[in-house]
Amino acid sequence: MGVGLTSARSIRLLPSSQLRLLSNRLPRNPSLLSTTQPVSTAVRRFTAITAMASAFKPEEARLPTALQPPVPPVSKFKIALCQLSVTADKSRNIAHARRAIEEAASKGAQLVLLPEIWNSPYSNESFPVYAEDIESGDGAAPSYSMLSEAARSLKITIVGGSIPERSGDHLYNTCCIFGTDGSLKGKHRKLHLFDIDIPGKITFKESKTLTAGQQPTIVDTDVGRIGVGICYDIRFQELAVLYAARGAHLICYPGAFNMTTGPLHWELLQRARAADNQVCEASPSSSYFSEYNVAYFFGKTSYL
Repeated sequence: MGVGLTSARSIRLLPSSQLRLLSNRLPRNPSLLSTTQPVSTAVRRFTAITAMASAFKPEEARLPTALQPPVPPVSKFKIALCQLSVTADKSRNIAHARRAIEEAASKGAQLVLLPEIWNSPYSNESFPVYAEDIESGDGAAPSYSMLSEAARSLKITIVGGSIPERSGDHLYNTCCIFGTDGSLKGKHRKLHLFDIDIPGKITFKESKTLTAGQQPTIVDTDVGRIGVGICYDIRFQELAVLYAARGAHLICYPGAFNMTTGPLHWELLQRARAADNQVCEASPSSSYFSEYNVAYFFGKTSYL
């Protein structure tokens, strides 16, 4: 909180953001706040400041500019959150994921979500071994190819969890989003890497092998506008605020939260992101964290 002057004779507390606004508009003259100047002069100057503040349009200062959400292409649809047990056998992981997607589609799901790092054990040693070069084609990216083909053949939208991605000399934790024609609608690289050290409980540093992404990801699909984060991205509310400002109907956070921090944060943060931004939120997690495979829709909770 800060102190903002509203007249020559009284003061009141203002939020710091308003205080900054007023201070930015003050003439560069220290004598303005001098108690020795005539009251009438101070009144005129403070009246001018108040008028400028009242004319300020906060919606025009928001970056990015807030957008009215587009009309959803469908008013009602079914979402499937697939929990997948991960093994050291990559081919088996891919086949398992394909069966889960097919089962979800057979039950009417139009949007299918997979968890974080579903084709590989979650370890720094595994990421380089299981990584795929998405831009090189089928042979170098079997997980990517399976998701694309499944979306096309089943005519569904897929938020493909995440897989380790190799791009040049870098490894990323990457989520690919596919449209009903199998085309790549967007690719989100995890922005916030999970580096944690809780003595006696867990130590893990994704930054040892992974590179952080640089861009938020929001895509228009056949079921609506979707913003995407990955696991630890959910801890940073600014990303969800940005997605809501750009008209997202749904925010998806594929995750693989552990059992040390997960019970404290996973459900709480999903509820917070949905409630704060008044958008739907869906977050599948891996099967070793099954009790927190939850989707939130505003204040309503559906365990899937």
